[in-house]
Amino acid sequence: MKVDHAGIITRPGSPEVEQKGRELADWLIERRIKAELNRIDPAMDMLIVLGGDGTLLHVADEACAHRLPVLGVNLGNLGFLTEVAANEMYPALEAVLAEDVRMEKRIMLAAAYVNGITGKKSRAVRALNEVVIVKKSTEAMIRLRCWAGREYVTTYRADGLIMSTPTGSTAYNLSAGGPVVHAELDTVVVTPICPFMLESRSVLLGSQHQLTTQLLAPAGEVKVIVDGELQWTITENDYLLVNKAPQPLLIISSPWKSYFNILRRKLNWGGASVDIPLPEQVCKYC
Repeated sequence: MKVDHAGIITRPGSPEVEQKGRELADWLIERRIKAELNRIDPAMDMLIVLGGDGTLLHVADEACAHRLPVLGVNLGNLGFLTEVAANEMYPALEAVLAEDVRMEKRIMLAAAYVNGITGKKSRAVRALNEVVIVKKSTEAMIRLRCWAGREYVTTYRADGLIMSTPTGSTAYNLSAGGPVVHAELDTVVVTPICPFMLESRSVLLGSQHQLTTQLLAPAGEVKVIVDGELQWTITENDYLLVNKAPQPLLIISSPWKSYFNILRRKLNWGGASVDIPLPEQVCKYC
């Protein structure tokens, strides 16, 4: 990809990260690339996010809307989304400028709710990780009736429900017992939170289905959280609608780490993060 204009987004409230952002801006300007700090312009060619996964989630909606590729540099603690380590930042950018990187398309979700009394629909909000319906306190479980398209799925009795993208499968979904789903698959994971029936398990659905969830009486106010931020409070008989967003988020992947390499590092699978190559005598059949 050709880069003439880049945006640099730094983790809020961190003077140290902001200083790294200014140093990066100088590095880009030396290479005759216009660089702007903490601003997103549709005319940009890419965004460079310095921080952690939370920083990237904060800009994912706008980056998706403007179809801006994002390179995430991990200056935080987790780094599922921000794949590039701090000491890899400049080599990774050299690879970007040399057009020696791979672009991943990550689906996003669009969530809105319909008032059960007026029938009025809210504005849609996009999510890169997940849309969560969860009760506000330690009250009794809530009941959530769920459809995929026009087909009735089930009525969950649980503390809440997670609707996750494959990218978000390693976030709240994983903590709630849901599966790890390869980040580039075109699917949505529905996972109940602390369900009443232990056999109530995650469901993997094609992203072409609209997911509709109705909050059944009796229920108090229930929160709808999108990528970690409270968006709405819904009440009895309101409906939550979750669809695949029209556009994906473009992620510039690390030149040195595969998806499974990152999983092994972050989840300590097998106790090692070293890649084991497929033997040559088998590769010819791949």
